[in-house]
Amino acid sequence: MPPDSNFTTVSNPLTSARGGGGCPPVGIQLEGLIMPPVLIIDVILGFMGNIVALWIFCFKLKAWNPNTLFLFNLVIADFFALVSLPLRIDALLRGHWVFGDGMCRINLFLMFSNRSASIALMTVVAIYRYFKIVHSHHRFNRMTKRQAAFVSVLVWLLVISPRVPMLAFNHIKGSGEKTQCFFFTSYKEASRSIIILVGMHRILTVLEFIVPMAMLLFCSVRISCFLKQRQMGKPEKVRKAMRMCGAIVAVFIICFLPTTVTTIGVWVIRSFRPWDCTAFYTFTQLTIVSLGLNFLNSALDPIVYVFSSSMFRKALLELLPCRKDEGQKRESSSGNQSTTQQELKTLKAECGSEAVQSAGP
Repeated sequence: MPPDSNFTTVSNPLTSARGGGGCPPVGIQLEGLIMPPVLIIDVILGFMGNIVALWIFCFKLKAWNPNTLFLFNLVIADFFALVSLPLRIDALLRGHWVFGDGMCRINLFLMFSNRSASIALMTVVAIYRYFKIVHSHHRFNRMTKRQAAFVSVLVWLLVISPRVPMLAFNHIKGSGEKTQCFFFTSYKEASRSIIILVGMHRILTVLEFIVPMAMLLFCSVRISCFLKQRQMGKPEKVRKAMRMCGAIVAVFIICFLPTTVTTIGVWVIRSFRPWDCTAFYTFTQLTIVSLGLNFLNSALDPIVYVFSSSMFRKALLELLPCRKDEGQKRESSSGNQSTTQQELKTLKAECGSEAVQSAGP
């Protein structure tokens, strides 16, 4: 990361920063080596999976329910990230940001909003399934599509509102061919407003993982215990319900846990070891790199759709070539059976007429 005029430049970033005005925004550039291939994979897999998902939602699902509407909003959240990542990839490959201040603000806003929206919507899907199974007579299960749309709008407002202030500030670091677009790069920022904004971001990053994760684990355990105690249906029913919860929990842990851990690390170092620039640089770079895993959720979310919606799963299976072949074989076999039955009926009729003729005078 390029040095900023607001910071005291030091020749060795690993030295102590006592009395030096904090650690300057100089890093070890891990993101330039690791993030481009990770983000490219995220974009390719994400676009492939979500374009198929969007096509199924728009053209294959004839009847929508609240669960389907929540999943559709999750697709929209994924596209927020997917349209912003190509600019980030370009900046990493070039080594600097060339799209200006306005696009930098929008880019950061979309990336961080995707994380929050994905977490919130997956949590809503898990809670909806929890009420459907454990509290089947609760009025929550009588939710209409209009009410589900209202819940979706409320989720978006809660997600976007804390991120809107990001659009009000300049996040460009450096100048010329050393320009970078980063949300946080140092201990000291240009103004008190930025310091408050970065602090709020770190609090949200931790809370929006810990609270939904606790709710997901609660829903998963309760669903499993309820189905096993009531012995509802075959064991396969229990497995299907747990697959959905397991898929969401797995996406949470793989995509969002690393960012939460590294953010806590930066927070602890800044609060209790402000002179330890070595640890600060390491955790700052790891935080930026872990963002690549955040956006992996855009590629993994189609798995959540498969396990969370039987209608989506059925529509997806109908698109597979092997399923089409099986369907054609079934139609052919049913056609052959109907032809055979018709031939038998004709043969019986002929035999009956011959019997009548032989019995005649």
